[in-house]
Amino acid sequence: MSAEISFFHLFLEASILVQLVMLTLLIFSIVCWAMIFQRRKVLKNAVQQLKAFEDKFWSGADLSKLYSEISAKSNIQGIESLFVSGFKEFARLRKSNINNPQIIVDGTHRAMRVALSREVDSLETHLPFMATVGSISPYIGLFGTVWGIMNSFIALGAVKQATLAMVAPGIAEALIATAMGLFAAIPAVMAFNRFSHKVEKLENSYGNFMEEFSSILQRQTAAEPIA
Repeated sequence: MSAEISFFHLFLEASILVQLVMLTLLIFSIVCWAMIFQRRKVLKNAVQQLKAFEDKFWSGADLSKLYSEISAKSNIQGIESLFVSGFKEFARLRKSNINNPQIIVDGTHRAMRVALSREVDSLETHLPFMATVGSISPYIGLFGTVWGIMNSFIALGAVKQATLAMVAPGIAEALIATAMGLFAAIPAVMAFNRFSHKVEKLENSYGNFMEEFSSILQRQTAAEPIA
């Protein structure tokens, strides 16, 4: 009997509903792992970009030249998007002959806030799906287990003498559904928590840069106009 009881054999012997449950969980797991690797790469690049930009920004580089350099890129993301949005709005307000520094800084801050919201939304892509998989997969697996065990006991009631060999395969195939539910849920929950923490740290870093950049622009506005 041990030679016959394999995952593939139990899957083939399971009821259609239990098979659908297993296939659903397998698809969830594959999709979730693909998203995990993709998000890991995106967040790693965002952290590297943040460090590289901050090193360049705080090295005393001319803001106008830095803006021109970044604006020439075809794909502006992360903290560079905040800088470009803020500096562009700052230059536009200065050219409109607004003499109130607070109005200029507030407008610049709002532009960066919009860019921040877009960047955070981009960083959080796929995280809701991971959270959903982590939440519902155990229950989907449990549903398959309950259904499989119920069918096993119904079939057992039709015979006069029940043996362990008769009930073991049915229970085993039912329990595999729960195992697959946990297999899909555990990595999804771990990835969601880890990535959420990274996104939160990036958002805090972006927010700190916004405040510091706003202070620099406010001092520059009070001192002299941008060329």
